[in-house]
Amino acid sequence: MSFLPEQTFSMQGYNLHVTKTEKYKTNAIVFKMKAPLNEETATLRALLPHVLQSSSAEYPTTTLLRSYLDDLYGAVLSVDLAKKGNAHIITFFMEIANEKFLSDQTPLLRKGMELLKEIILNPLLEGNGFDRATVEKEKRTLKQRIQSTFDDKMRYSSFRLIEEMCKGEAYAINVNGRIEDIDAITPEGLYNYYRSSLSEDEVDIYIVGDVEENTVKDISEELFRFEKREAKIPANEPLSKIEEPKVIKEAQDVKQGKLNIGYRTNILYGDPDYNALQVFNGIFGGFSHSKLFINVREKASLAYYAASRLESHKGLMLVMSGIEMKNFDQAVGIIKEQMEAMKKGDFSDEELEQTKAVIVNQLLETIDTNRGIVEVLYHNVAGRKNIPFDSWIKGMEEATREDIVAVGEKIELDTIYFLTGKEAANNG
Repeated sequence: MSFLPEQTFSMQGYNLHVTKTEKYKTNAIVFKMKAPLNEETATLRALLPHVLQSSSAEYPTTTLLRSYLDDLYGAVLSVDLAKKGNAHIITFFMEIANEKFLSDQTPLLRKGMELLKEIILNPLLEGNGFDRATVEKEKRTLKQRIQSTFDDKMRYSSFRLIEEMCKGEAYAINVNGRIEDIDAITPEGLYNYYRSSLSEDEVDIYIVGDVEENTVKDISEELFRFEKREAKIPANEPLSKIEEPKVIKEAQDVKQGKLNIGYRTNILYGDPDYNALQVFNGIFGGFSHSKLFINVREKASLAYYAASRLESHKGLMLVMSGIEMKNFDQAVGIIKEQMEAMKKGDFSDEELEQTKAVIVNQLLETIDTNRGIVEVLYHNVAGRKNIPFDSWIKGMEEATREDIVAVGEKIELDTIYFLTGKEAANNG
């Protein structure tokens, strides 16, 4: 039996994905819009979903909109922005009770889909643009969101590493755009961008819950129709080659150094050795039993935290650690040693099996939530692949030591980024 029985319908201008499951007492309705990552439009795009979810023509204030969500048995609405490879993705997420479990048989799935249509397709307008007060309020909030990345030094150093690794490439762009572009955005300009997005973005709608596929399809056909569009996003590809790894040190007023190291894996989601790469990353730095955690943090007491993660649609492996300023050389040395050990196959069968078990368990936990199911399934859309979830798990379980060593041969050090204190920089 398939873990995630997904049925996909090709609709007018979008794809509808339905996962019928009796696991939840709620239904999830998820609307995703995908466009190329682009410096000119990134800030507009980051602002747009927040303006749309604040109000609509029928619910002209946030209070009225939230009150209607409460009337729908406490339905939840949120928006999110992400980047995967060369794509900038807007997500509208709604979770609503399934009327099958209520004494009141109000058709809540339909009402939820109608509300999502209202929010996305019937915005509150003023003249030739969005409502000015809403736009100004959300511009202030977006500034705070971008500023918070600079204030949180762990997030800031992760962002800076990617900015340096991917210089000149779309992936370097901040998912929330640029703070200096916000003031110039007008309600009219944002509305024009919104209209072009609706006619050009790749749209996918996901429904997850105890629903009838054909009923969902009928409601969707009635409510959502878009112009036909061509895929515009360039296929994801790994980073361009560099001759020599870069070392970048940046001094700020910080008490703890942030050491972030970027590797090019040269492997993308859906490649034949992608599953072995996930296991490689798990043994290297993905979990609390991994080499980085044990050797950098526990044994050498060099780091407050040390871990690695994958950016699967761009082919990156990113190491994050927090260290004392004076320990830079030693920490870099130990991290490089752990990478060499991995490339030589210097890990035990126990580490291999434990890592596989933890990864599979993590994936199963992810699909324990309806939102998690959508995120797992959307990997296929973002990567233009069609990999069933079951074969993803099977591929991981079957990855051998030889497969993992072969993955190691493709991994190259790209950039070492160190956020250090001003005093340490002056003394260094």
